[in-house]
Amino acid sequence: MPDLVVRALRVWLEGAFRPAQVQVSGGAVTGILPFEPPVAGAVTLPDDEVLLPGLVDSHVHVNEPGRTAWEGFTSATRAAAAGGVTTIVDMPLNSIPPTTTVEALELKTDATIGKLTADVAFWGGAVPGNLGSLKALHDAGVRGFKAFLAPSGVDEFEHLPEELLEPALAEIAAIGSVLIVHAEDPSHLHEAHGGSYDDFVASRPPISERNAIAHVIDAMRVTGARAHILHVSAADSLDLVREARAEGLPLTVETCPHYLTLRAEDVPTGGTQFKCCPPIRDGANQDLLWEAVLDGTFDAIVSDHSPSTADLKRGDFGSSWGGIAGLQLGFTVVWTEARRRGLPLDAILPLFTTGPARVAGLAAGVIEVGAPAHLVAFAPDDEWVVDVRALEHKNPISPYDGARVTGLARSVWLRGEPIVERGLVSRAGTGRTILPEAEGA
Repeated sequence: MPDLVVRALRVWLEGAFRPAQVQVSGGAVTGILPFEPPVAGAVTLPDDEVLLPGLVDSHVHVNEPGRTAWEGFTSATRAAAAGGVTTIVDMPLNSIPPTTTVEALELKTDATIGKLTADVAFWGGAVPGNLGSLKALHDAGVRGFKAFLAPSGVDEFEHLPEELLEPALAEIAAIGSVLIVHAEDPSHLHEAHGGSYDDFVASRPPISERNAIAHVIDAMRVTGARAHILHVSAADSLDLVREARAEGLPLTVETCPHYLTLRAEDVPTGGTQFKCCPPIRDGANQDLLWEAVLDGTFDAIVSDHSPSTADLKRGDFGSSWGGIAGLQLGFTVVWTEARRRGLPLDAILPLFTTGPARVAGLAAGVIEVGAPAHLVAFAPDDEWVVDVRALEHKNPISPYDGARVTGLARSVWLRGEPIVERGLVSRAGTGRTILPEAEGA
């Protein structure tokens, strides 16, 4: 007998919904069966639920060790699970030390022990001090290397000046990895002061993103390296991406829920919970981002979950921490907006599953025989109001507080074991780190 069979009228299989029964044994999917006849003991989802593969979020700042008060593996992976995310990829900052050496990666993996409710993979960092030695981190299992082209916001993770971008990409190409890039050109950035959000947005104009993306593309042409542009907020940069792909360059791009659901004109004076870098822009720009979602320009929608303690979010838009806390809510808020725009669930699902999995080179985000049995029973019509104090994030700060949203992960299974039931985390600590020796587990 299988360990678990989940049966639903709508199961996301090979890019479409169809009736099926998913059979699980030993933590993996062992069969995709017709919906009828029912297997004895099967869990049958009600008609208002769909069965999805566990979502993948390839852009999460867990911040442990070193800044665990901001977040941590326990709270971050509980939040992920509650939002239907069963695999995250941890960014190399804002932990102390950052993941720029093998020793730092070992400290980080040691910090995960007994704390994971979702599976966790890791990005490494590419900074001026470790160029020439990236292969050791690659061999230790990081999925690729993150670089900032502008100051990162933390002193221990230095940005790459323009003259080091090409050498970094050449090294990345030689080891067969990927450079993931925070693409803002520092020559177009300036300080913002006060409580005016308009002033903050003006301090990080779209030309900064466009120029930085152009620099990455130019260096890709020379080196042949693969690159990925993080958190695109400025839609007028996307023609460069489309042109680069038409040339055959291996460039991928992502955007984030906050750019697709929040608008600059709705940010209140002093509303620093909305501050992130690059910034949330206006509604006209948002419409163009949605066009890029629909035409296939974006490869992934990921949270860029970058929380902090409450005291760091106080003050003005110049001095407060620039990061959105949204890991638990990302899929729900994007689905809420997609639905408002008259779009089906199918339109966004690949960007939360196979898209980010491919960016990070992970075998995740699918329901197929042999895949880990990461499953989500999602209720797309459930309406609820976000109460930031009830979220699993460590610090109760979010621009979505009080928002009415639609869609809830009612049940989540990790390798066939229930970790979320009735919308609440019910079993913690069963997640794993994803490193070379653990792949396929």
